[in-house]
Amino acid sequence: SSVRAPAQFSVAKLQRVHARPRPVRAFMKICEVGGEGLVLPATTGEHDWPQALRAVLYGAGLLYSFMGVAMVSDIFMGSIEEVTSRKVSKVLPGGRRKTVRVWNETVATLTLMALGSSAPEIVLSVIDVVKKEFHFGDLGPSTIVGSAAFNLLVIIAACILAIPTGEVRIIKNLPAFYITALFSIGAYLWMAFILLYSSEGIVEIWEALVTLFLLVLLVYSSYKVD
Repeated sequence: SSVRAPAQFSVAKLQRVHARPRPVRAFMKICEVGGEGLVLPATTGEHDWPQALRAVLYGAGLLYSFMGVAMVSDIFMGSIEEVTSRKVSKVLPGGRRKTVRVWNETVATLTLMALGSSAPEIVLSVIDVVKKEFHFGDLGPSTIVGSAAFNLLVIIAACILAIPTGEVRIIKNLPAFYITALFSIGAYLWMAFILLYSSEGIVEIWEALVTLFLLVLLVYSSYKVD
């Protein structure tokens, strides 16, 4: 017979996927009648206002929010820089004194500095997840991917262009750089594994805990080779 029955693995996988509850995603826009978001509409009957008026008000509110995020982020990053730049004086066995940093530079970069620079998109992602009752949304992943792409492409390009002509810059701590690059690639592979193979379309608790443990392992490994 030229007709073959589907493989048992495919049938079992198909049954497993269809057995999972799938969230119903609403494609209605917030600005449309009946649409709603986390903040908007702010008042009843807002959908009856002229679109031009709403566009101006929403644009002004968006700019105001951007300014607030910028100010809070600057204060946050300034506080983190103040904490990570603190130094203490230690007495060596011979009686001499040595000034050392309280925070290791590599650990501070991978934890506090990364948290400070990524705080806005982390908060947006958490709000999106909680709003959608821990179902997939467009806002959270878009902010994370967009921020990562901006940091990888624009920030690196700006850092290269800022080097004066005729000068070079050398990576000071190559072992920590190699470990960070390795974990960065591994993070994408791990995410693909858990979403496409381990538990398709679902992030389980143990997978989230393993991901958090990988962060701790990254910081510890970078600290040991520093």
